[in-house]
Amino acid sequence: MSIRVRMTVLAVTGLLVAGCTSGGSDGADGSTTAAPSAGTPSSPPAADAKPSAAATPPALPASLTGQRLDWKRCDAPENGPRPGPEWRCTEVKVPLDHAKPEGATIPVALIRKEAGDKRARIGSLLFNFGGPGASGVEILPRAAEEYGKLGERYDLVGFDPRGVGRSAGVVCRDDAEQAAAEASVDLTPDTAAEEAAYLADNTAFGAGCARRSATVLPHTTTSATARDLDLVRQVLGDDRLHYFGMSYGTQLGGTYAHLFPSRVGRLVFDAVVDPTADSTGHARHQTIGFQRALDNYLKSTGEDPEAGSERIARLLRKLDRAPLTVGDRRLTEGLALTGIAVTLYGQSNWPLLTQALADAEQGRGAALLELADFYNDRDAKGHYSTQSHSQRAISCADSSERPTAARAKALIPEFRGLSPVFGAFLAWDTAGWCANWPVKGERATPEASAPGAAPILVVGTTGDPATPYEGAEKMAKELGDGVGVLVTNEGEGHGAYGTSPCVTRTVDAYLLNGKVPAYGTTCSSGTARSGA
Repeated sequence: MSIRVRMTVLAVTGLLVAGCTSGGSDGADGSTTAAPSAGTPSSPPAADAKPSAAATPPALPASLTGQRLDWKRCDAPENGPRPGPEWRCTEVKVPLDHAKPEGATIPVALIRKEAGDKRARIGSLLFNFGGPGASGVEILPRAAEEYGKLGERYDLVGFDPRGVGRSAGVVCRDDAEQAAAEASVDLTPDTAAEEAAYLADNTAFGAGCARRSATVLPHTTTSATARDLDLVRQVLGDDRLHYFGMSYGTQLGGTYAHLFPSRVGRLVFDAVVDPTADSTGHARHQTIGFQRALDNYLKSTGEDPEAGSERIARLLRKLDRAPLTVGDRRLTEGLALTGIAVTLYGQSNWPLLTQALADAEQGRGAALLELADFYNDRDAKGHYSTQSHSQRAISCADSSERPTAARAKALIPEFRGLSPVFGAFLAWDTAGWCANWPVKGERATPEASAPGAAPILVVGTTGDPATPYEGAEKMAKELGDGVGVLVTNEGEGHGAYGTSPCVTRTVDAYLLNGKVPAYGTTCSSGTARSGA
């Protein structure tokens, strides 16, 4: 999985500190697969740029809108304990193709914990934790303590979006294929042979998706998931959608607001994706964002950022020539880069980076491998989750861009100038993501304009590596005057709720009491100040 993934702060910060150790000579390995493929599942039509009668699919049949949900005790996830009895699970049937609502259906898996105070209940609060590809059914119970105050007045509801996990999840390759790819494919190819292997693996990945998930693959767009979300809202009995989206979840929320502005209730976007950026623009933003976070980390250790970045780049070049042996595995340049990146998602992880880098410079790669494994959802037995499969399927169904290898190589000088550590990787990733993908993408950039919608909180963190702060500014503007309400968190990490007390108070006041902060409110050192 590429560091281009827009992951949730929960998946990185909250679990990493407890789950990762440093040092030692033994360890495991994670991966970053290359990209897409050949194959020809039929592709969905591109939606119109603005809401209109032509863009609106046929009305959903009563068999879907009138579903009665059968909430049952939840099963245990593949890796993790069974949620407690307060959590109940069900599924909603949604059209495979919203243009054919009377046709085939697929399930969307839901999990819910009912509001603690039934008399003060506001409604359902749906969560999307990003990715794309994160399973809300698995994540929400683990994160519920963080949202305890919200859970007093809202039913907390998580879901697996279409193409994810238990909602007709996309599968593209097996564990052995994934492990072989990360062991053999150079993610910053330097020779013609390495470049050919990189591009061949891209094609093989997509071909695997087309072979294993042909039915759902053309229908994994964010716009289709937004329409699913509206059906879920209706089946849950809510007049308007109340929603908390993080990272990619902000793109989904923006798409929902664009398609259904009159049904927007209280929406919060945290760690915001820039809706105006195409795939190359996102890679450029992340090159800047990860380097900015790395610079801030290096400053915190007392090291000059330029010198520190060159030291890390030198380590990566050394690993490119001679990976470190860790048990029966190897710490490659790509895996080391992934391990470095994951620690930049939260300031509390920075000590792990210090130790892992020191170990690697002394010839011990276990810590960076373990970090990469965490990021890539690889367990101690070598089993990978399919989040990276879903992630690419959704991203490539959304984006109509298909950058070539030549275009990626042309970006390398610029990207290396922006980041000597992450630049070459993220330049190559533009071609390694959706090239040769078997399904056509919907559009170059998503739509988020939502005239007439209720106010939406848009929270950006100045040191966010994966969705840089500037994306929040763009989203607030794109949503429209009186709709997007920008809240700035001066701090580090991917996401602010739960880590910034000021942001947490501001969001809680909005979700629980409808209190809309002033546009440009800034949270700094735990206090809020109003913007202009």
